[in-house]
Amino acid sequence: MTTGTAPSDENSISIKVDLLIEAEWVIPIDPVGVTLTHHSIAIKDGKIVAIEPLHEARRKFTPDETIELPGHVVLPGLVNLHTHAAMSLFRGYADDLPLMQWLNDKVWPAEARLASTKFVLDGTLLAGAELLRGGVTCFNDMYFFPHATATAATQLGMRASIGLVVLDFPTNYATDTSDYLSKGLACRDEWNCESLITFNLAPHAPYTVGDKSFERVGMLADQLNLGIHIHLHETRMRSPTASSSMVSDRLSDSAAWGY
Repeated sequence: MTTGTAPSDENSISIKVDLLIEAEWVIPIDPVGVTLTHHSIAIKDGKIVAIEPLHEARRKFTPDETIELPGHVVLPGLVNLHTHAAMSLFRGYADDLPLMQWLNDKVWPAEARLASTKFVLDGTLLAGAELLRGGVTCFNDMYFFPHATATAATQLGMRASIGLVVLDFPTNYATDTSDYLSKGLACRDEWNCESLITFNLAPHAPYTVGDKSFERVGMLADQLNLGIHIHLHETRMRSPTASSSMVSDRLSDSAAWGY
């Protein structure tokens, strides 16, 4: 790492930037399918202003700081499309069980004992640190106490799409569908101006949310222009509460719900 690197050609006109990242390989979003070798990324005011061949960038830009990354690839941050980030604190608990046994006998009782704002904040901070180490800079979450998830994400400087969870039964977070929606939308209103945070509606699953609740979620999603995040075909399990035929029926019902 160096600071204040000057252009090699004293007669050239240089552009002041905050940071120049020099990498062996750069994989940009555009153009698609291209790997650039020995390129630099120029950054000013938190935004990428140019991606140039290394020597051209050194001639063109005067950075406050230069980060040299030989043998490294720089690429856009990865996105984890489905997380329950706070549940990192349950890692290793009650593994290798059928889904409904795992939920009914293990996870839901544990959440009844432990789930809280602090639990979600601490668990999401842990998960976020692990995500960042793996190159993930944005995650799509679904869990209780969404304010704590938003707080953790912003503390870490991560982007998060936060699911406002909906269930038809009470938890430590809310009592019924109306309470889940009311608290979730209040959280959305509070965080709506934070550029790192977006929201979606998150009816948990067909086996925990009834048709009337799905219809309400569909109506709100349409009114507020929000996406919907749901567990749908999680496993191959066959049970009276969540069979493959029911999943097919639920997919067919989605039009009636307004999805």
